[in-house]
Amino acid sequence: MGTENKGKNKDDKVGFGTLLLWNSRAVSTSIVTLMLAFLMIYCTDTLQVPAGYVSIILVASKLLDGVTDMCAGFIVDKTKTKWGKARPYELFIIAIWVCTWLLFSTPESMSLTAKLVWIFVMYALANSICYTFLNANNTPYMVRAFKSGQIVKLTSYGSIITMLAAVIFNMTFPALMAKIATSASGWSRLVLLFAVPMMAIGTLRMLFCPEKYDVDAEAKNTEPLKVTDVFKLIKTNKFILIIALMTFVFNFVCNMGVQTYYYTYIVGNVALMGISAIAQIVALPLALFFPKLIAKFSTVKLMMAGFVVSALGYLLNFVAGGNVALLAVAAIMWGAGTIPASMLSALVIIECADYNEWKGNHRMEGTMSSLVGLGAKVGAALGAGALGVLLSIVGYTGDAATMPSSAFTMIRMLFTLVPAVLYIIVALSLKGYTLNKNLDQIRADNEKNRAAKQ
Repeated sequence: MGTENKGKNKDDKVGFGTLLLWNSRAVSTSIVTLMLAFLMIYCTDTLQVPAGYVSIILVASKLLDGVTDMCAGFIVDKTKTKWGKARPYELFIIAIWVCTWLLFSTPESMSLTAKLVWIFVMYALANSICYTFLNANNTPYMVRAFKSGQIVKLTSYGSIITMLAAVIFNMTFPALMAKIATSASGWSRLVLLFAVPMMAIGTLRMLFCPEKYDVDAEAKNTEPLKVTDVFKLIKTNKFILIIALMTFVFNFVCNMGVQTYYYTYIVGNVALMGISAIAQIVALPLALFFPKLIAKFSTVKLMMAGFVVSALGYLLNFVAGGNVALLAVAAIMWGAGTIPASMLSALVIIECADYNEWKGNHRMEGTMSSLVGLGAKVGAALGAGALGVLLSIVGYTGDAATMPSSAFTMIRMLFTLVPAVLYIIVALSLKGYTLNKNLDQIRADNEKNRAAKQ
């Protein structure tokens, strides 16, 4: 027994170099996602595009996402190449950065209509095409490149790397924005400054992490994957729908982009937003305990606890007002609380794929990743869209001297009580995810079935 466990632990080891390589693309995609949260303030304050129009663009792009997301997941699930099922789609990391740079390089001399068309096209290409395929291929790539024990460690420990990169971005970008992004051309230079190195970093795992394991044994003696299997998945797997809902709410809150407005108009200095990012470094070591916590409580219970902590952090924002010290403490709380949901979703997607296989269906990691990704993108767009609509309703002008008090109140509410309530609701919704209770038996049955089919 001791020798068996020793061998198992050895197989589950993940070298630091492998950890860095695998998470290189996650670092790149997280930075581009954070950067897109600044789109609203770029459009309203630099391009002078009314917030309501930007909101319409963001929401309209989701109509296209509804088609491309499910198509991308289905395409990945059916792909078979010499490089593997999911690995070839890593190339979209280059395209997403090109589109993002072009998005923040909207020609200032264009008419309002031309600006709106440009913004819509670039935003749709970045999100509906590039990010869609990058999201769809992530989990299928992971389960074919690493063993299950390695996946937990890669995801948990890798979240430290990704979050650290996000913290560094949140520390540096506002300060650079205040100095460089003082004009349309300044925004273009600033985004390019990040785009070039992030493209290079984002391609590393594609180059050095091959697909090595075959987990498609359940499909060898079944019918080929069909479009109707997508609808069957939605109908029979309620657990992935719960995760998609969680991801929707999480991204709605994170992508409102209201923090920039809060530090600009409530705190009075957008550069101080970097202090909140620095404070979140304190929470990063928590990810070191994720493997043991997951083994003891489950991934979803860890997510539930995180959302409660985040909600308390946003309530502290309400108490803090413009007090930077209290805002820093609050940032530690809501930053730490969101780490499980933002970094461990691949683990629950794999659980849902195991459940699919156990029910005699195709695993469909790509399709489920796309479904969760659709929830994320719709939530992100509606979050940003809601911000624009709500700011327009309360008379936001982009100038503190002419801003009505209702605009300041709205900004404060959107950075305090609103996310607190939403996170409590999503924590309660996760109580319906009961798959973890039978997961060990499901996986044991799957192993027996795979062995029987070989």
